[in-house]
Amino acid sequence: MDKVAEILVEASAEAVEPRFRALAAGEVMEKAPGEVVTVADREAEVIIARRLRELLPVPVVGEEAVSADPELAQALHDEPAAWLVDPVDGTANFVAGRPEYAVMCSLVRGGETVASWIWQPATATAYRAELGSGAWRDGVRLTRPPAPHDAAKLRGSVKSRYLDPEHRRRLQANESAFGEVSPGRHAAGIEYPDLVEGRFDFLLYWRTLPWDHAPGSLLVTEAGGVSARLDGTPYRPEAPGCENGLLVAADPETWELTRTILLSD
Repeated sequence: MDKVAEILVEASAEAVEPRFRALAAGEVMEKAPGEVVTVADREAEVIIARRLRELLPVPVVGEEAVSADPELAQALHDEPAAWLVDPVDGTANFVAGRPEYAVMCSLVRGGETVASWIWQPATATAYRAELGSGAWRDGVRLTRPPAPHDAAKLRGSVKSRYLDPEHRRRLQANESAFGEVSPGRHAAGIEYPDLVEGRFDFLLYWRTLPWDHAPGSLLVTEAGGVSARLDGTPYRPEAPGCENGLLVAADPETWELTRTILLSD
């Protein structure tokens, strides 16, 4: 666990942090409509992937590698174990000079996330989780306290960008039942820890790319929260293309309450 954390910190210091608010012309590219990638993403992923393979020689499913070759993501299903890497989560924030970005990694065995690491360079904060062993922030064990039982006191984030029109209409009509609903902080590596720390009570995502959600989902569940598909199925990292929603909440009661309200007609 410590060695992987060191890899993320060192790769961030070498390839990511020196370019924060210092990206040169030509170092930001569009890899898909509305989605950017930087040289920091690509260089950090190469560094992290190489060092992770030295630590445990299994396939590395990295966001940028999969962007170039989507078939690489099948290792999550086809191989007994695989690394998942998000070299710069919140790239749009990073490009804009906003500090809400993270460097993340997970280890997947048998299709299940068994360990995860989140490094937040702007605050030098390290989160980690291990299946069955708990969630931690800088060596301090984390336990998410129960959220308020009153929906009017709950704070959450609903991601509507990838929703179909019918789901968007329904969710927007029901958001007023909660105390506060925001678009979030545009980086899963910030939002999941925020939920564990009590700054959010629930998070609703639709697009669930595995490198974005495996690290935080394990952090939340090991801290006592819930990360499950809208049908109640526990989250498992899947290859891109699974767009059937993910609801993350502080505790089982909050998950049920939030799902009932958000999806009601």
